[in-house]
Amino acid sequence: MNVTYPIADIGMAAFSVFFMQSPSFLAHQKYLREGQGRSNCETLFGMTRIPGDSHIRDMLDTADPALLHPVFDAVLADIEQSGGLPGFRRPGGQVLIALDGTEYFCSKDISCPHCSTRSRGKDNGKTEYFHTMLGASIVAPGHNHVVPLKPEFIKPRDGAEKQDCESRAARRWLAEHGGEYKRLNPIYLGDDLHSRQPMCEAVLAEDGHFIFVCKPDSHPLIQEYITGIRLPTRIVPVKRGRKRSTHRYRWLSGVPLRDGKDALKVNWFEIEIHNEAGEVTYRNSFITDLPVHRGNVEERAACGRARWKIENETFNTLKTGGYHLEHNYGHGQQNLAALFVTLNLLAFAFHTLCDHAEDLWRLARSKLSSRAQFFSRLAAITCFLVFPSWDDLLQTMAFLKPPPQPP
Repeated sequence: MNVTYPIADIGMAAFSVFFMQSPSFLAHQKYLREGQGRSNCETLFGMTRIPGDSHIRDMLDTADPALLHPVFDAVLADIEQSGGLPGFRRPGGQVLIALDGTEYFCSKDISCPHCSTRSRGKDNGKTEYFHTMLGASIVAPGHNHVVPLKPEFIKPRDGAEKQDCESRAARRWLAEHGGEYKRLNPIYLGDDLHSRQPMCEAVLAEDGHFIFVCKPDSHPLIQEYITGIRLPTRIVPVKRGRKRSTHRYRWLSGVPLRDGKDALKVNWFEIEIHNEAGEVTYRNSFITDLPVHRGNVEERAACGRARWKIENETFNTLKTGGYHLEHNYGHGQQNLAALFVTLNLLAFAFHTLCDHAEDLWRLARSKLSSRAQFFSRLAAITCFLVFPSWDDLLQTMAFLKPPPQPP
């Protein structure tokens, strides 16, 4: 007998797997419902029925991931209302938004029309199918959280001679969403790939600012400008515990980004870190449209270096911190892979919101030594017990009340 499931149940069923960080969550809830007449799918996620995995994949394959974009906006609004955003703001009230691309699917056998392709010589030229996306996250130096924003997917475009790429995806993202984030007074961060004139102009067109990595070998004209002249320099001794180092900053304003009369003028700066032996342990250079001088070069460099947080605190967490971003939960032939990634990002965003705004969540988290233990305990306890509400569940995990008794 065919059973019709509300689309809300189907979407929430998929989301619950990512939120609970438990691929078997739905299967366990079906067993609970058989034995106790209800499950945590109903009490915690508001579902009326529990659809099967195959039905979820079939029904969600045609859904556009952009349908979920308003949920990202709602999460950010809740973080703002709960007072969580000031911790991300830099001096002057600016917010850093890091942009970067990452791969989330790769296979030699499974593919869909939205896959990008490549051939690897080591595999005798066999075609490899993969999916990538441009991620965006609010970051801040020294902050232990990031706030993921809506993604942009990199995929073949109708009529395009070349495959889609991260740079085009970043400019699409800015054109579509840059206006929404003007209120944050954003500074966009990116690696050397973004430090080209089209990307810089795209940021400025949305009334944003940029600090992009600028590698010497990819910007020979800037290197010509800074070679052989005495640059303004600031040297800052730094002590962290017993370790001492020296941070040297150099900068130059008003250098052309490229050849040509239409070249954008940018401000260049560099940070170089020396250990106690005088050895260089870190060096990086950046370009920005913001003014750079002795009084702010240290802050500018800290902001530029925060770009790594989208790789470490966002992508690395999503791939190794329980979200299993690169796991194939279902590929589909239209939008399924991208939709599941979007739901996974949303789960990460909701967890960030809970860490900032939900006292019971934070208290329950504090009772366990690690994030991994918290989600392991969360998945285990909901396999066997049905909780009337999230408050009941979190109070039990925080040892404030005993677990509910089975009927």
